[in-house]
Amino acid sequence: MRTFLDFVAQDILAKHGHQLARTAVVFPNKRASLFFSESLARQSGRPMWSPAYMTISELFRNHSTRTVGDQIKLICDLYKCFVGVTGINETLDHFYGWGQLLLADFDDIDKNMADADKVFANVRDIHELDDLSYLSDEQKAILRKFFSNFTDNHHTELKERFLRLWCHFGDIYHRFNQLLAEQGLAYEGALYRQVAADEIEDFSYDRYIFVGFNLVQKVEQQLFDKLKKAGRARFYWDFDKYYMGGNEAGHFIRQYLDKFPNELDNSSDEIYNNFRRDKQITFVSATTENIQARYIAQWLKQNRRIADGKRTAVVLCNEALLPMAIHCLPDEVEKVNITTGYPLSQSPISSLIMQLFALQTAGYVRKSGTYRLPYVNKVLRHPYAQFLSAQHATLCEELNSNHIYYSTPALLARDAALTLLFQEPAGWQSAQLCSWLMNVLRLLAENSRGNDYASRDPLFAESLYRAYTLLNRLNGLMEGGDLTIDLTTMHRLLTQLIQSTSVPFHGEPAIGLQMMGVLETRNLDFDHVLMLSCNEGNMPRGVNDTSFIPYNIRKAFDLTTIDHKVAIYSYYFHRLLQRATDVTLVYNNATEDGKTGEMSRFMLQMLVESGHSIAQVSLHAGQHVPTPQRHSVGKTPEVLQLLCKRFAEVQPPSAVGAQPPSAAASAAANSLPLLTPSAINRYLSCPLKFYYRYVAGLTELDENEDDTIDGRVFGNIFHEAAHRIYEQLGFHLEAAAIDALLKNKAEIARHVDNAIKQELFRLKTEARMPELNGLQIINREVIIRYLTQLLRIDRQLAPFDILGLEMPVKRQWTVEPAGGGKAFVTTLGGTIDRLDCVTEHGERKIRVVDYKTGRARLEPMPDVEAIFGQEKIEKHSDYYLQTFLYSLIVRNDAGYNPQGLKVVPALFFVQQSSMESYNPVLKMGREVVADISQYCQELEERLQGVVNEIFSPDIPFKPTETTSRCTNCPFAEICMA
Repeated sequence: MRTFLDFVAQDILAKHGHQLARTAVVFPNKRASLFFSESLARQSGRPMWSPAYMTISELFRNHSTRTVGDQIKLICDLYKCFVGVTGINETLDHFYGWGQLLLADFDDIDKNMADADKVFANVRDIHELDDLSYLSDEQKAILRKFFSNFTDNHHTELKERFLRLWCHFGDIYHRFNQLLAEQGLAYEGALYRQVAADEIEDFSYDRYIFVGFNLVQKVEQQLFDKLKKAGRARFYWDFDKYYMGGNEAGHFIRQYLDKFPNELDNSSDEIYNNFRRDKQITFVSATTENIQARYIAQWLKQNRRIADGKRTAVVLCNEALLPMAIHCLPDEVEKVNITTGYPLSQSPISSLIMQLFALQTAGYVRKSGTYRLPYVNKVLRHPYAQFLSAQHATLCEELNSNHIYYSTPALLARDAALTLLFQEPAGWQSAQLCSWLMNVLRLLAENSRGNDYASRDPLFAESLYRAYTLLNRLNGLMEGGDLTIDLTTMHRLLTQLIQSTSVPFHGEPAIGLQMMGVLETRNLDFDHVLMLSCNEGNMPRGVNDTSFIPYNIRKAFDLTTIDHKVAIYSYYFHRLLQRATDVTLVYNNATEDGKTGEMSRFMLQMLVESGHSIAQVSLHAGQHVPTPQRHSVGKTPEVLQLLCKRFAEVQPPSAVGAQPPSAAASAAANSLPLLTPSAINRYLSCPLKFYYRYVAGLTELDENEDDTIDGRVFGNIFHEAAHRIYEQLGFHLEAAAIDALLKNKAEIARHVDNAIKQELFRLKTEARMPELNGLQIINREVIIRYLTQLLRIDRQLAPFDILGLEMPVKRQWTVEPAGGGKAFVTTLGGTIDRLDCVTEHGERKIRVVDYKTGRARLEPMPDVEAIFGQEKIEKHSDYYLQTFLYSLIVRNDAGYNPQGLKVVPALFFVQQSSMESYNPVLKMGREVVADISQYCQELEERLQGVVNEIFSPDIPFKPTETTSRCTNCPFAEICMA
């Protein structure tokens, strides 16, 4: 296949020979020049004076005394002008998005050479339009229609606010341009406009050859026209007869051919009649973006697509697919050129910067001059911390093992690197913090030199450089007085900048597979084309009217409209495919996440108009996702050994006739860990989960790295605070003592604070109370309120006695393994939150009280059988089993209940305790449990059956049949492996 650039190179050599030193070839983008240079050298066949290559942007910039400012600087200056003119005191980070839109509007006005004053004229009175003689009748009609919405008859507050803002834009435009001019700066449109207005005497080349343009802005047309009239301009247009007849893809070139004649023969079928030639075209629908990326490997391995190298292109209509697409390239691809940058926000350096920022802001307590442990952990555990200090892991382990929640900079400064890392940010403003971040990144770069990990990961160095450059630019603006922001605004702005920054890839552009975005395909032709995410919304992309200038005004003043954007992308789409012979277009047909699942309008257009035979296929994963197989664990001798070592001091049960346990075994069982209600409940819920936790000894991660008071921590704080309060009140509670404490809110708060120190921060009581954040303060107040409610309820019961707080109880239990075997002893028991003795209706009773801080509404169990059944587990039958088991132990043990009093199980739900006539005593069916003794026999029988089953060698640890319980199970991945 001969490409468009091949035809251009051939024509230039034929017309201008090999002496091209005085010729400049201008392209819409830089990439095309690399392919053109290769084609020109190949067709020349001998040494020659090469022409100069430049983009249209470089052509304008080279002929201006002003410099195009970078985006951050321009937005900062625009912000100053906006605030100065409007008086609206908006923060820079909130303005930043507006500023980008407003800057784009100003740029569009200048590139289309419109009069800003007239565009932004406040024509509230529609009759003012009669004086706009510079407008055509059609333009006047468009404006009349638009501004008729702003007459008194159509007045709304939103429109009034729009007009108040609108009337300032002209002043902002002029002040902004004046401010930039004073600094020798400009935005691109203003610079273009200035160059187009100047004379062309300083254009040094004899001829300027413009290659492959589509939309030519008016400011560019003016320059083209000047160079053409001077006899110094030549034009090469790329199009196809298929869409030049009336298709929107040819909208712009049809306008320019007469004004700027094509150097190539417009009638040449070889050059301009390729779209309808034989092509293999396939439309592929896929259900996910991930499947599309994985399809790349399969597609490349067919039809010599890898072997054809640079003649094969993978085009990403959604550039967010890039990281996934790179990972899906097959090993057979030895050389690839990637034109789209890697998102900086997805690199580890981005997370490190954000963690460093948090360390010196939220992680630093100014009052005490110390750092909070969770923020220190995040920095020291970052994968790049190894390049900062060799002691990072040791320091992290020491802080956590010793529960050092607050660390002074002196404690953390183990070496020069850590001294810098934990430099005290006393009085720091945004500029100092930015400078510190730069110093840390500089240290990171210095320490990583020669490191194997860093040398193997090219993204490390590139992302580090890009991030440092970004911070350096911010720092320069702040030190120069162009950017004055607080730390909060700086964090938001830095986040926005990182999200909009990409890391460029380096390589030889004209060699190997080409992976690119849509814009990089301009002027390039390929034999094999794979377009991914070719959906409506991606192709055409960004076709919306996001602008301060409404559509009707844009249309009236010939500014860029949504219609132009659609035509531009239509040209990109059709031009890319016109010379390709092997085309595959993939789109996502899923409708979730706000996506419509529609193929691009251009694909639909091809189906109807192109005349090609287009294959349509669906893309599936190509593999069967197996149903997870959860396997039972048999009670082998080794498993039984572990089980009995955990809960019974005897050899594993064997198939021998049942014998009673010896006295020695009974005594030994007393010293073993308890078989708790939690363990039994876990077995009833899922025997395999019981095995992983209690036999295999696997534990759940129980770290609270970010100081979050979740449900578990909240409950622990409440329990600990209640324990401390009732210890202070003593074991005999009188109403007067409770009243005195209720009046002393500070004392209740003190107990809560000590509980927070212990349960949340893992600090001793005498340690200083950490500074709480907003959510922690809210949770603290809620716990205080709950404890106050608990005291008020107890006030109604006073006087009564506390028999125990966090009281351990236990009872030996004889195990008779199912299927026969030697009997042995285990110990059942646990810890009761509170054991008290109250008097109701003249009768003393012992209550087994368990505090519950969750929101669950407990459904009464109909009978004892339901407590052990599978049907009620989700209804919190485990709550019943726990309190019933503790009540059983207390009722039948003279050590706990020497007077043989009635024992009742109670669950105190603090969130429901404010209800009138609240009674925490459990119900069985509709009746309140008056004494556990009436259920003891059946309860013991059921418990015996479960305990015997746990230790039975013939019954394996099976997974639960209720798979919904696996969702939040910490062992789910192990179970289903």
